[in-house]
Amino acid sequence: MVIEIGKETGTHTAKSVNSQSGFSVLSLFTGAGGLDLGFERAGFRHLTAVEIDPWCFETLGRNRPDWRVTHGDVRKYEPDFSEVPDVLLAGFPCQGFSLGGNRDEEDERNLLYKEVIRIAKLVEPKIILLENVLNLRTMYFPGTQKPFAEQIADELRSIGYDVTYDVFRVSKFGVPQTRRRFVFVAFRGNPPAGYHFPHPGAETPIRPVLYDLAQDSSIILPNHNPAWGFRSAVHTESAEPYSPSEIVVPVRLSRTASDGNPIRSFDEPFPAVDTATVWGWAQGNVKAQRVMKDRAREKYIRNPEANVTLWRVSASRLRSFTHREYARLQTFPDDWIFHGDSKRDVQLQIGNAVPVRFSECLAQNLRRALEALDLGSEFRDERPNGVQRKLF
Repeated sequence: MVIEIGKETGTHTAKSVNSQSGFSVLSLFTGAGGLDLGFERAGFRHLTAVEIDPWCFETLGRNRPDWRVTHGDVRKYEPDFSEVPDVLLAGFPCQGFSLGGNRDEEDERNLLYKEVIRIAKLVEPKIILLENVLNLRTMYFPGTQKPFAEQIADELRSIGYDVTYDVFRVSKFGVPQTRRRFVFVAFRGNPPAGYHFPHPGAETPIRPVLYDLAQDSSIILPNHNPAWGFRSAVHTESAEPYSPSEIVVPVRLSRTASDGNPIRSFDEPFPAVDTATVWGWAQGNVKAQRVMKDRAREKYIRNPEANVTLWRVSASRLRSFTHREYARLQTFPDDWIFHGDSKRDVQLQIGNAVPVRFSECLAQNLRRALEALDLGSEFRDERPNGVQRKLF
């Protein structure tokens, strides 16, 4: 089934950014809109977004009723030819490649990049941008036994595109997490002389995006309902007396066998935000220590022979992150409202998204490339660390 949401639909809307460049995008596997938002902020005009997940579709339509959002399977999508997009965007599914997923060479979702190739042959965009996880380098395409990254690059070259790809640590591009992403940029014909990817800048700490929400529970925002009283079989909310002026600190509440201390600093980026790791806040008498798990009597024993020590957090009070706090780590603006029937519905949308600020850095880079192509000039460099913009 294909349904389209247009201007007449939707109740909650974030402010659109008027196109300033005249360049346009067609988006596949749009998800909750992280890639698209970055390109919108860089002045690109939105033609169509294609997304199969019903809650992502709802989120897109409610936040951008002026976008044309097609709800359906990309494999059944046939583009119209009223306008050729300047850029084709595709953050194709990563579950078959990701360490957090199946990492299965035979996963049928691994071949969905071929739909990007199919549609690119039809609409012939000037640039194709594909985004995925690092493991494209280390998983091999069945049959050719090439790394998936090189297989995809070869197929893009076979339809007339010049391909560049690289790995990016997004904390160097205005995003407060060390998440790394694999990005392809393919130019139809030749790129402008001197083209290169955005240059990394300094690390981005979490303080500018989370400190206010941590210290002030009275802040009212969409998808934000902070509630102390985190229930856990392994961490302890002690209810010990504490001073209300004591700073609330960030803590990792899952993956307790991690080598990193779960009490984190506001002045560093977080590790990668994903759909599984649980983060939270602790206040008052905050402690973290390693302990041995009683593998003879405790619950949820996966490997009774293991002897790894596990982190245990205790504090006067604990709470988990809200969806808005996770969304801020992904640099979504506060007026971007996520819709879902359950916490998991929203968590998947946020965790699977491309961080908006990173997307905007890529979009500014490609905008300059398109301007150079139009003028027949050399590619113009940008300032380090890409976009500097206050979103919250």
